[in-house]
Amino acid sequence: MSKHPSYWKKAKIMLAKKDKVMKKLINNYKDGALITRNDIFFSLCKSIIGQQISVAAANSVFLKFKKKCKGKIKPSTVDKLSSASLRSCGLSRLKVKGIKDLAKKIISKEFSPNLIKKMNDEEAIQYLSSLRQIGRWSAEMILLFTFNRPNIWPLQDIGLLRAISNNYNKRNLPPKSFLKKLYKKFTPYCSVATWYLWRSIDDEPIQY
Repeated sequence: MSKHPSYWKKAKIMLAKKDKVMKKLINNYKDGALITRNDIFFSLCKSIIGQQISVAAANSVFLKFKKKCKGKIKPSTVDKLSSASLRSCGLSRLKVKGIKDLAKKIISKEFSPNLIKKMNDEEAIQYLSSLRQIGRWSAEMILLFTFNRPNIWPLQDIGLLRAISNNYNKRNLPPKSFLKKLYKKFTPYCSVATWYLWRSIDDEPIQY
C-alpha cells in the first residue's frame, strides 16, 4: 500500500475552514488517511464479493477466495480456477461470472485499467460500469480507493448518507438539495470529506 495522496493535507485545511462538522471530524480522527493498493483487479474482486452482503460476510467470503487463489489474487490465477471452485467460497453464480469475466477481459486487454488514468471521473465510471457486476457504486469505490481521485461523492453509498445524517442532524436520509450543497462546499475534495464521514461511523478506516 502506498502513502496518502499528495492533496490530503491541503484538503484537510480547506475542509476545516469551510465546514464546522469537517473541522471537528478532522480533529477527532487524526490517524489514517485514504491510501491505495494500486491493484485494480484485487479491488474489483473485493468490490464484487462485497455487494449486497454484510461487511462480516464479505470478509469471510473474501478470505476463502484469497485462500483458493493461494494468496495471489491475479487475473491468471482466477482464470484457471473453475466456477465450482469459486462457488465453494460462498460466491453466487452472478458474482463468479463477474470475477471470471473480469479476469478474461484483463488478460485479453479488452479491459485496460491504464486507460482510466486518461479519463475524467464520469468517463471512468462509465468505462468501469461496462464490466459485468460493476455498477456506479463499485466504479466510484475504485476511483476512490485504487486511483485516489480527489472529488468522488458516492451518493449511492448508504454508509455515507447515514454519516451525513448523523453529523448534520438530519432525522432521515439527507435530502438531495442538502447533498448538492455539501458537494459544492467540499469540491474539489469530496473524497476526503467522504473518508472522514465514513470514519465517523466506523472504527476501522474502509479499504478496498
